Amino acid sequence: MRRGLALGAAVALAAGLTAACGGDGGGGTAAAPGGGGPVVGVDYPRSDTDFWNSFITYVPRFGAENGLELKTTNSQNDISKLTANVQSLIGQGVKGLVLAPQDTAAVAPTLQQLTAKKIPVVMVDTRPEQGEAYMVVRADNRAYGRKACRFLGEKLSGKGKVVMLQGDLASINGRDRTEAFNECMKADYPGITVFGEATNWDGAVASQKLQTQLTAHPDIRGVYMQSSFALAGTLQLLRQRGLLVPPADPKHVFVISNDGIPQELKEIAAGNIDATVSQPADQYARYALEYTKAAIAGKTYAPGPTDHDSTIVQVRPGLLEDQLSAPLVTADGATFGDVPSVKADDSSLWGNNLGG
Repeated sequence: MRRGLALGAAVALAAGLTAACGGDGGGGTAAAPGGGGPVVGVDYPRSDTDFWNSFITYVPRFGAENGLELKTTNSQNDISKLTANVQSLIGQGVKGLVLAPQDTAAVAPTLQQLTAKKIPVVMVDTRPEQGEAYMVVRADNRAYGRKACRFLGEKLSGKGKVVMLQGDLASINGRDRTEAFNECMKADYPGITVFGEATNWDGAVASQKLQTQLTAHPDIRGVYMQSSFALAGTLQLLRQRGLLVPPADPKHVFVISNDGIPQELKEIAAGNIDATVSQPADQYARYALEYTKAAIAGKTYAPGPTDHDSTIVQVRPGLLEDQLSAPLVTADGATFGDVPSVKADDSSLWGNNLGG
């Protein structure tokens, strides 16, 4: 098995460190080559975004690489479906689970049940408000907000108006990105006014709210989309208003996203958006499955650097999080404040290697 994991001296996770995943909301079974590997359940949180569809394509690849038999389901951003999926996967005899709940508070009862059953869980992208998990595989989402702030703050020379299209504030990801962006703007770019709009990760809602803000404030010159869910609607709206113009044009609206999907990289190269933060869909799948296999084998981990350019941190007693690298991506690879970026055509970006 790829090691890519920081084995540590002391912090042994209790045998009951578990969490949840699974279910019966549409999925299937992928057997590892040769069979006989541990049975692992993976609940996909949704399949209506390019980012999560990319994650879904990587899971079978890394499942096979780890010799796992996978049983997959899709909770479709619905906590009740996730709960039902978990029951189904438990019934199918899974030895470990991978879960990415979008509502990080409502998942607590499911985690409690899995802890009692001693079924280890690795959580991907989000971490629970309460409850236990063997490991959280996630990038530093507060860093997403800070990087977006630095980029827009420098591009606007510390003055002007921006719209932040927030995700779901019931999700720790939405809260982390929102709080970090606001704190950075307040501390470092007080001359910039931020209009925050909650969107529940819904592209239609994001487009409608951006349209309202552009009508009320036609001098808006920056947009922070907290994920690529808002990409198509934002571009369509800017085009309709004659604002989809090159960066050198005074009417240009600087747009930064979070995800790093192939379409974002293409739009950066075309000059239609300006930046994104590449959230590692491939590494989420790789290390979620490696940690799940390790959990089933009874391995333990401790805080510290890994050999895959990340750091394991203890976010609270008994809960570890592997914070994977998520670089700022721009057209020119410049540095913004203290934040370096990589070029959109960089071969290291998963969005440039999805078919590989």
